[in-house]
Order: sequence, then structure tokens, then C-alpha cells
Amino acid sequence: MPYYRSVGKIPRKRHTQFRKPDGGLYAEELMGTEGFSSDSALLYHEHLPTAIVDAREWEPPAGRTVPNRPLKPRHFKTHKLDPGSADAVTGRQLLLANDDVRIWYVVADRTSPLYRNAAGDECVYVESGEAVLESVFGALEVGQGDYVIVPTSTTHRWVPRGAAPLRALVVEATGHIAPPRRYLTERGQFNEFAPFCERDLRAPTEPLLVEGEDVDVYVRHRAGGTRFTYAHHPFDVVGWDGCLYPYAFNIADFEPITGRIHQPPPVHQTFAGPNFVICSFVPRKFDYHPLAIPAPYNHANVDSDEVLFYVGGDFMSRKGAGIEIGSISLHPNGFTHGPQPGSVEASIGKEFTEELAVMIDTFRPLDLGEAALACEDTSYAWTWSGRRR
Repeated sequence: MPYYRSVGKIPRKRHTQFRKPDGGLYAEELMGTEGFSSDSALLYHEHLPTAIVDAREWEPPAGRTVPNRPLKPRHFKTHKLDPGSADAVTGRQLLLANDDVRIWYVVADRTSPLYRNAAGDECVYVESGEAVLESVFGALEVGQGDYVIVPTSTTHRWVPRGAAPLRALVVEATGHIAPPRRYLTERGQFNEFAPFCERDLRAPTEPLLVEGEDVDVYVRHRAGGTRFTYAHHPFDVVGWDGCLYPYAFNIADFEPITGRIHQPPPVHQTFAGPNFVICSFVPRKFDYHPLAIPAPYNHANVDSDEVLFYVGGDFMSRKGAGIEIGSISLHPNGFTHGPQPGSVEASIGKEFTEELAVMIDTFRPLDLGEAALACEDTSYAWTWSGRRR
């Protein structure tokens, strides 16, 4: 994270005695990245965060994948994926994956188990519904349009709120997810040309204390999964400070960059991960050159697979393709894609777009998960020719 926060009670100096009202010491935990040399947080626990009483093997949500063969564009209708009662951790359904990133869809109506992803950061985009992300850092209320970044090894759980289930796209990285470096000064502040800033980010503001003994935490790690049983509930942090913590950013706070002619996708970039980027397409003014063509041009992403999650508004360039709210399109490296027939002429003279979408570009090919194949619109690839099969 690019800036410092302090929540709850902490001592004046780090790594010094910090005593409880009964005279005992709070247990200090440094949660840090890149071997003590990058972002970190210091947490102060009522009990030892190391005190486990059991460890058993656990099989995390997985799902088989197959290569995108024959190579072709794909369209997945995620709203067909409704498993019934599920939670936001064990109920994830795998859509797409490679060695850098795994993309899931989840429909959750119940509280998840305590969970810790020790293999990488997670970015959860809330398509609809409301929830509270409870973690060792505190509680964070999230809702429609929120990106929620959960740092590696954060112990947390998802608690849906309200009558409607939580619908979300989950991006699991094999490393860290952060704002693009070009948006930040050398000291880590958002610079003036960034499309969002520190004021737009929300994080826990007070400790969350939960009592309990012999509490299970499910951990995904590089070798698989383990269920640890802790002597005391891990939500016993009385205070923390640092630059590493979960936070939320709402897509409505992304300020679009526009120009006289059509702007390329990098102007929409919101986050960067290992070998992938996440972009936000939001309502914006169209190009204002007198001869501008607002519809995107045909393009071949020769280094990446492009995933677009359609979450709101009107998708002018996709008219006639069967795209709807909740659709995900996959345009792979090796396939030239662009607007549907008639969209280019129809866009001329348009001044504004209401589209809302999340894009993930990966720099290695994506394989297809079982959930994607279960909700695929198999006629999509032929829509540019008008010969639907």
C-alpha cells in the first residue's frame, strides 16, 4: 500500500514492551513482504499468534482446467452459475487460470470459514450484494462496485449482509496486487495524473476483537492446503500500524482519462499483479476530435489474453454478440477482435458511454475452468461473421 495507517492501541516505539492492563505483554507480529524489505504491518495480539494445537491437510477449492483449444474467443454467462447455499471461500467456481492467476466466480449467502491465502494477494470485485470483510485488521464493509484487496496471509472471513447473495469475481494472484507504479511518486504517494488517490481508499478503522478457543483457520499455501486449529481466536489484535492491510476501492471513484481520439486500454488500468493487470471501464465522455470514431478499433493483443467482465450499462461495441450483465468475454492472444458489425458506424457522433466493466489482461495464456465450460455461449465466436452456429 502507498501510505501509512494506525488503528487501535500501539506503543510509541516498535519492538518495545507493550503491556496489557494485567501487566502481561501483548504479542507483536510483523507481517511483511519481500523478506523484511518492503511493505509491512505490525500487529499486537492478546495471545500468541503462533499457538496452534492441531494441523490437518485440507483440499482447497480447485477445479480442473483445459487449454483453449481450438483457439477461439469465448463468452461465459456467469449468472447461470448458482450453486445454491455457499460461502465466498469454499464456494468459488473456477473460470480461468494460468500459472500467474486464477479467476473465480462466487455466489455466497453464508459466512465463510476463517481463511488465509498464503500463496498470493486476492482482488475481489463485488458485482452485487453486500458483505463485511472481517480480518485481523478489523472489519471492512463492502458492496456493489467495490474492489477489495486482501494481502497475502491475511486471516479473514466473508460475512454476506442483506437478503441478496454476494456475487463476486475473485482474482487470486501468485504474488502481490497493487496500484500501477506509474501512478505513484518515488515516495509512494499517488501523483496528480493518477485516476484515483488515497482519499478513495477505505480500510478498517478500529480493531475487531472476538473471543474463542480451538478455532480453525483454513490456509491455502504453495504446497496445497492446511487446516490449523489455534488455541485462541486470531481476531485478538488490539492495534496495528503500517502500510500493509486490506482495503476497498469503488469503481465509481475511478476518474476516466479521455482524449480527442480513442484512448488505449492502459488509461483504464487500476491494479497490477504478477504478469497481469486489472482495468476499469467506467461511464465517460467519448472522444472529441471532429472525425473521432468512439468505438474501439480492431486489435490483436499479441502478448496477452483479454478477459472482460460486463457489470453494468450499455455495451455499444458488443451489440448483437449476446453480451449481458454478468457476461465474461475471453479474447485470447492469437485472435484479432474488435467491435461487432455495424458498431463502428453506429458509434459516430455519440458523446457519452454508460458502460461499466472490469478487464483482466494476462501475459500468459489462460486455460478454461469447469465453471466456464458450464456456462459458455458456444455461438459467440461466430458473431462477427453473422453466422451463429
